[in-house]
Parts: sequence; C-alpha cells; structure tokens
Amino acid sequence: MNTTLRKCPPGETFDNVSPHLSRLGITRVARQTGLDRIGIPVWCAYNPNAKAIVIAQGKGADDDTARTSAVMEAVERAVATVPTCIQSKFSASALQSMGQRYDCLNDLLASGAQPIEDDETLVWTTARDLGDDGQVWVPYDAVHLDRTGLSPRFWLSSDGLASGNDWHEATLHGLLERIERDATTLWNIEGMPQRLSRRIDPRDISDDAVAGMLDALHRAGFDIAIFDITTDLAIPCAAALLRPAGQEKAPRHVDVTFGAGAALALSQAVYRAIAEAVQSRMTFIAGARDDLVPGIFAKLADPDHLAAFNAPFASGRRYAKGLSAESSKQALENLVKSLAASGITRLYAVDLTPDWLPVSVVKVLAPQLEKPEGDRRNPYGARALSKALS
Repeated sequence: MNTTLRKCPPGETFDNVSPHLSRLGITRVARQTGLDRIGIPVWCAYNPNAKAIVIAQGKGADDDTARTSAVMEAVERAVATVPTCIQSKFSASALQSMGQRYDCLNDLLASGAQPIEDDETLVWTTARDLGDDGQVWVPYDAVHLDRTGLSPRFWLSSDGLASGNDWHEATLHGLLERIERDATTLWNIEGMPQRLSRRIDPRDISDDAVAGMLDALHRAGFDIAIFDITTDLAIPCAAALLRPAGQEKAPRHVDVTFGAGAALALSQAVYRAIAEAVQSRMTFIAGARDDLVPGIFAKLADPDHLAAFNAPFASGRRYAKGLSAESSKQALENLVKSLAASGITRLYAVDLTPDWLPVSVVKVLAPQLEKPEGDRRNPYGARALSKALS
C-alpha cells in the first residue's frame, strides 16, 4: 500500500508553490527544530498581514517534509481568507423553488446566532457532495476564514481546511482531519477509566517512522502516552500526550502537549499524533503564535493528562484494520463509502483555489461529525450527545 498517497515528494511540492508565496502574503519560512532538544523537524511560515493566524507550523520526519507542511498550512489559510469560489445571493426558499440542493449548516452557527430562515437572503457558495458528486449550496460564511469581521454568523474555523497537490489529495486530508476531530471529541467525553483503558503499547506498532520518533523522544528524555481513539466509524485514529520525564515540580499546562491523527492505517495515525504533540510543544517554546494568551503559561497541567502516563497498556485489544488504497483518489472514495455505511452522508468539499495556484485548497464540511471546541451555538452534535447518554 502507498502510505503517503502524495502525488509528488514534499520538496517538489515546495518548489511548485514557493514562487507564489509572496502573492499570498507569506514572507518568511523558518526552521524551528533547534529551539527544542527533541530533534524531530518543525518549521514555520509567516504571513504578517493574515486575516487569520499569522504563523503556520509544519512537522515531519525530515526538513523537506516539515518545511512543506508549514508552507502548505500557511497557503491554505491565506487562500481561505479570500477564497476563490462562487458567491451568490439567494434565500433557502428560492433555492428550493429552483430545484437546487442546499444545506443551511445550522450545526456550524456561531454562539448566539439564529438559524437561517427560509425567506432570508444570504450569500451562498457551491460545494461538491462527496457521496454522489452532485452540487450542494452552502452558506459562504461557513466556508471562509476571514476573522476580521465582527459578530460572524458562523463559527470561523480551519477545521476541515486542507491543501494538497491536487483536489483529491486536499479533500482526503481535510476529511481525515474532520474524522480526527470527531474521534478526539468523543474520546474526551468518555469517563477517565474508559479513556485510559485504550493506551497503546508502542511495541504493537510495527513502523519504522514511528520507531524513529519514539527513539528520538527517549534519547531527549521524554515520556509519551499513546491511545487508540478510533470510534465506531472504524477509521484508525490515535492521540498522544507528551511530557519531559522526571519533572520534580508540578508541570504546567504547556509542559504536557497533545496531538492527534487519523489515517487509513493505525501506524500512520500514531505517527501523526506524535508529530503533532511535538509541534504543539514547539508552539509554546517559540511563543510566537498570535492566538496564545499569557495566562496559558502559568496554568497547571490537567491532572487527567498526567494520569495518562501511568495508565497500563491495553492487553488483547483489537485495532481497526483500516482501509487500503494506492492513490489519494482511491483512498477518498473508500473513505466516503466507509462513512456512508455508518450513516455519515452529509460530506461536502468546497474548492477555494485560485486558478493561478499550482496546488489545491479545499474546505471539507462534515456536519454529522463532532467538531473541536469552539464558539458555536451547539457545542456538541448528535454523536457526542448519544455517547454521553449511553
């Protein structure tokens, strides 16, 4: 099986997109790895006048991968703040009378916002239904990432925003991110005994990239706790908590970092979770992200997070088999079919890419899946409420 499912190597992707960075407002790309002692590559990219977060980060097994990861994240955010997609004014009733499919996405309304009325005129854009390849109209304000506006109607988030060498690649990774966020939310609302009972023994993961990361963490003096957070959807998801070993004083919130990942195979999900935990640690060390408030550095670590490092490994646990694919197109098709079999059918992708950009940027919307924490009218959806009541 092709484990990367990338159309070309990271270095080639960087070479393709780098001539367009200045047009997107991206002025600098920097290597952050040496700010920490772990050695796993972390890079960042700067967009000083961004309408969302100024600094994007990326991580990977080598510098080419981490640099490209950071740049592509900066690219997707820059594009999403001024997306190239259809913008047309209609009411829901007008769309219905024209025989057009639409989804009001009331699940994504911001806190305090009211649901869309049938006769209310607003700006819509077109999305591609991943199940039947048809066109669906969705509210434009649920798609863009321009955070300069006041009192947004919809929750503004990069959740489901992804980039890739082509549309299938970008959409695949956007959908995997939505699955990861769904799994993380459901895992977080479980009781502590259930959460801790899902700890993975790293010896169960036969993967050279994972082994290399674990070795680097051990040599640098870190503890890591990895958990299988795969849900009923049976798409492999993992979470990782990272901390310096042997701390005598009470650890701070910033000393214990979290990462999560979803993939077609559990080993790849574990790899992504570990890499993200390392990147999260670098975020606090660099201290340059404009969404970090000073008080976060004085906050103590969550006792539940600390308990994770003492949890025993799960014995006899069966892991999800995952999905096989030889291309991002095939992987996306298999993933959509698997989700549909579990009743997840509202799956949309909005292409945001300007025609001059040689990569793709897509916003994936999966309103039936749970969302991460955010300023929303409805913090939880049906899956979380059902799990909390079970």
